[in-house]
Formats: sequence, structure tokens, C-alpha cells
Amino acid sequence: MLKYIKNKYGMKNMKNIRNFSIIAHIDHGKSTLSDRLIQICGGLSEREMSDQVLDSMELERERGITIKAQSVMIDYKNKLGNLFNLNFIDTPGHVDFSYEVSRSLAACEGALLVVDSTQGVEAQTLANCYTALEMNLEIIPVLNKIDLPNANIDKVSKEIEDIIGISALDIIKCSAKTGEGIKNLIERIITKIPHPNGSINAPLQALIIDSWFDNYLGVVSLIRIKNGILFKKDKIQVMSTGKHYFVDQIGVFTPKKLNRNELKCGEVGWIICGIKNIIAAPVGDTLTTAKNPAKKKLVGFKKIKPQIYAGLFPITSDQYETFRDALGKLSLNDASLFYEPENSTALGFGFRCGFLGLLHMEIVQARLEREYFIDLISTVPTVVYEIELINGKIIYLDTPSKFPNMNNIKIIKEPIVECNILLPPQFLGSVMKLCIKKRGVQINMVYHTNQVLLKYNIPMNEVVLNFFDELKSISSGYASLEYDFKCFQPAKIVRIDILINSEKVDALTTLSYYKNAQYRSREIVEKMKILIPRHQFDISIQAIINNSIVARSTIKQLRKNVLAKCYGGDVSRKKKLLKKQKDGKKRMKKIGNVNMPKTVFLSILNTNKN
Repeated sequence: MLKYIKNKYGMKNMKNIRNFSIIAHIDHGKSTLSDRLIQICGGLSEREMSDQVLDSMELERERGITIKAQSVMIDYKNKLGNLFNLNFIDTPGHVDFSYEVSRSLAACEGALLVVDSTQGVEAQTLANCYTALEMNLEIIPVLNKIDLPNANIDKVSKEIEDIIGISALDIIKCSAKTGEGIKNLIERIITKIPHPNGSINAPLQALIIDSWFDNYLGVVSLIRIKNGILFKKDKIQVMSTGKHYFVDQIGVFTPKKLNRNELKCGEVGWIICGIKNIIAAPVGDTLTTAKNPAKKKLVGFKKIKPQIYAGLFPITSDQYETFRDALGKLSLNDASLFYEPENSTALGFGFRCGFLGLLHMEIVQARLEREYFIDLISTVPTVVYEIELINGKIIYLDTPSKFPNMNNIKIIKEPIVECNILLPPQFLGSVMKLCIKKRGVQINMVYHTNQVLLKYNIPMNEVVLNFFDELKSISSGYASLEYDFKCFQPAKIVRIDILINSEKVDALTTLSYYKNAQYRSREIVEKMKILIPRHQFDISIQAIINNSIVARSTIKQLRKNVLAKCYGGDVSRKKKLLKKQKDGKKRMKKIGNVNMPKTVFLSILNTNKN
């Protein structure tokens, strides 16, 4: 039986510390492996254990995915009786949350690369592996789910060797569900992953890996001590701002929140300094002591840029203040979320938000609605375009309604992403057709033992909207996708403006590739004709591209039967009543506003997204 000891922290020997991340493609068993490590090392009692114990967010449990990286410190006594501190971070697996992975890896010396023995190597497995190699981390390949009847251990081991380039002899085979092979994995972590470097006597340098907002405690920061030692009640300095704070509380997660009096060089823990301003502790910054400050900052993280942008508006205007505060708190816990105020004539006051992808957008919107009880409308997501004007000026725009007049534009360039698609050979033809349909250009195609790696350059606008769903559909769920921004490339992009009774509706302005523009225009116009309620006057709906009407429809007026009271008599009486009604309709059309409920916008915008 595996020996373990209960939590006894504060080890002085840095050689007995191991910091590592758990990385993998989505649904390959990272969170279950974390559960088993905690259980075997005695981090929680049997009563406290639950499935996906680190996935504390309701959305994480509901969707079965990890959204936020979680840190845990556990103790383990090896076969020789030596005590080791294991600090590990369970990271997200979806491509939209790759920034969480890179931040977590910066706090580690090694990584467990988990591969599902029933599914094999997937695109995000490859991407995570390359990220870890770029950071010079020691990688331990882990073949998970070997207990399943459809596990293909030899085939997947060969895939790891062929595609990733790691020897099959180095692979640890285990089952996170049953606990088989976990003991061997922990021993391998101790022997293969190097201990942290740094000096406990040097001035304090602590890297902020993550931050989140607590309604009672203020800002809580997850830090990795690179040099020195941090004590409770120390006066610290945030190196980018120069501001000073007193340390109120420090500690570690086991995964329970455990208070400590100190954090030493090489350790990962949390810190609370009573910071109320949510931008005062930026992720990637360095903390040092005010008494003996470090001379230079640690190398932080590359600032990630959003891939798609969309407007978010509260359905009721009185929720705007709550919405603004909620975004501020959420952005602290999500460094990749960007937002700025936006005003729409149709939807009122809201925010223009930047996201890493559609899943990221859905998660943010769901968290705002669930955690802060805000009902939201989101506009159609768009990407950033590079626009060269006739006067030579270059601008970057992500809001369709702000696009300049086409007569003033020299070139529009759209972002191109390099897509890596891993798939079984039998789906190759269907996937290639999909890539061509999405205006993709093939770069490379490599055949491996059981899979094909396709490389395509595809416009980002085609990828971020519904490419992933279509790819999964035509490949029966077997194809996997990973992509990175490559460059901006000239493209024939047009702006579609929607007019209702000759008035432009900014919330419905969209951008489209010129070949798809007419179809999209007709689709929006027909949808609006169904959704907008009839009025006392005719409503004309027009779609305009470059001042030309490409689609039009009319919602006929409601008419009261003014002749109902005429049971006979002279026909001139009837004509007079009809003329009076006609003149009244004309006056109403001139001064009458079209009443468009926000539910109409919600339906139209959801249609556009699909």
C-alpha cells in the first residue's frame, strides 16, 4: 500500500519541492487525475472527496470542463521515506483557454502530458506540448484510462512516439479512475521533474500567476516565490505600480484553504493584502518587499489579444451599473477578457467585449447571468480587421458600425489563422471540403500511423464562428482543432447595413465576405419580417451594401375597417372615410417610431451567430 503522511508544511529543503502542471486535450482525464493525486496523498479525507474536486465553478461541473486553473499543495513520502512537497496545477484543455495553460506552466519546472488511451493524440495535446517545450519544462507523458475496454494502449503509445516525439519507454500508463499506476506516476514526478531554482536569502521576487476577487477579502492572488521568503505582516511592493501593501493573510491550497505564516522560495501559494482596486495586482507582475526590494522584475506573461469581439447589453437599462461592476470583477479572474463602454441607439448602453473564442464568450455570458443575475443581449461576434485608408493611415476595427465609408478605404485585411487539424484518414475528404468552403488554403498534410495532420490557413472569421462545430459533426467527433494567428491578408469584405423605414439600426450592422453578402442580407431581412410586430403603418426593411439595396421586404400595416359603420348610403361617404384613413397613415409614418422589442434583437442576433 502507498505510504503517505498528513499535511505538514514548511519544509526548509527546496530540493524536496516539485512544481508541475497537468496539461492535455479537453476530456482526457486531467481533473480525475488531480482527484486521485489528492486522494492518494491525503489532501482530503474520503468524506470530503468528490468527483472533479478542483472544478469548483458550477459551469465547470455542468459542462464537464476545466475553465480556471487550480493550484494544490500535497505531501508525499517516497519509497526511501523522504518527504516531498508536490505543488500541481490542473489546467483547462479547451483551445479557448490556452492562456490559462501558459500562465500555469510559468510557475512550474515540469508538466504531465495526459493522453486518453481511447482517443489518442489530439490537436490541443500537441499545442500544449510545444508550449511546455518552449518554456524548457520536463515533460512526463501519461497514458490515461487504460482500464476501459476500448483502450488501445499500443496504438496510442506509437502515436505519442510518432507525432509528439517522446519515446514510448518513457510513458506512464495509468487509470485515474481506478488509481492503477498512480503510485508509479508520483515516483516518476519525484525522480524526473527538477526541483525549483532560486535563493531563499535573495530579495523577494514573487510572480503573480492568477488573481480573483472575493467580496469580503478583496483581491486574492496566486503567487510563485522565485527568490526570497514572504512573511505574514510584511510590507510588500507591486513592482509595476510601486504601490505598497501589508500582507494580511498568506497560505496554500491543499485543496482546502490553509493559512500559513510564511511562503518560501520555490513554493506556490495565495496572498491577501486588502487590495480593493481590482487592477492593482495585475497578473504577470512581480511582488517584492518594501524593506529590501529586488532590483528587477521577473519576466511576466505575454499580453494575450482577444480573437473575437461582441457587444454585450443588459436587457433592462437599470442593470448597467451592476453589469459594469460585474465585468470589472470578472476581468480580474480572467486576464484575457477585454471590455470598453459602447453605446447603441437600438440597444442602449453596454460594453464592447473581447474574447478568445466562442466558448470563452459563452462562459463569460453565462457567468454574468448566473453569478450576477444580469439578463444580456450579445451582438454578432466579429474579428479585428486591418484597414488602410486612401490617405495612407492604417486603423484596426472590430465594430462593424464604425467602419469608414467604402470610398475612403484602400485595402481591407482580415486576420488569417494557421489551423492544425488531427483526424482519422477516413474523414480526410469531408474535412478538406469543409476547409475549402471556409476559404482555406492547404499548407501541409502529414500521414502518421493512424492519423493525418492537416495544416490550413483559414480566415479567422470563418474559424471562430462555427467551424469547430461543423468539424466535429462531419468527423463524428474524432477530428480535433488547434489554431494560432498568423497574419493579416487582403480580402473582399463588405459592410451590410440594415435600415428600418430608412433609419439605420447599428446593432444589426454586420461584415461579410462579398460572395456570401447577398445571401446573408436576404436571410436577415426575412427573419426581421417575421419577428417585428405589425404597426399602424407600413414598415420597410432594407439591406444595403455600398449604398445599393440588395434585399428588401415590407411589413404591411394593420388596418381598421372604417367602413364597418356604413350600412349603405352614398359611395362618396365611403371614399371620404378611406381617404381620411389613408392621410392619417401617411402622417403616422412620418412621425411614428417602429417599436422593436429587445427580444426581437435577441432572436435576430442568435440567428446571425448560427
